[in-house]
Amino acid sequence: QVQLVESGGGLVQPGGSLRLSCAASGSIFRAYAMGWYRQAPGKQRELVANITPGGSTDYADSVKGRFTISRDNAKNTVLLLMNSLKPEDTAVYYCNIEIVAGWGKGPVTYWGQGTQVTVSS
Repeated sequence: QVQLVESGGGLVQPGGSLRLSCAASGSIFRAYAMGWYRQAPGKQRELVANITPGGSTDYADSVKGRFTISRDNAKNTVLLLMNSLKPEDTAVYYCNIEIVAGWGKGPVTYWGQGTQVTVSS
């Protein structure tokens, strides 16, 4: 079994910063792609950022230059540093990690439970 536990959401004023963390635990042989998604009320879930095992990153246009994704492969953790937050960044943020549980097994994508980020004055 694999679990992803997120932390770091909350209420912040426009222009502020938050740091989200997502740690995977359980039966993990290797973690591959890691990413963050978000879903605002009444909208579809969208990709915010992702990062490969080698550290290559990709960002949604709406967050480029403001958000930074990083990973700690030894701890099976993915982080999202969010700066210059805007009200339109308000959403539930979900991490996802592609994990292989053991030798010879295929990758499975796991999701965190979601953490609320609210940007409001």
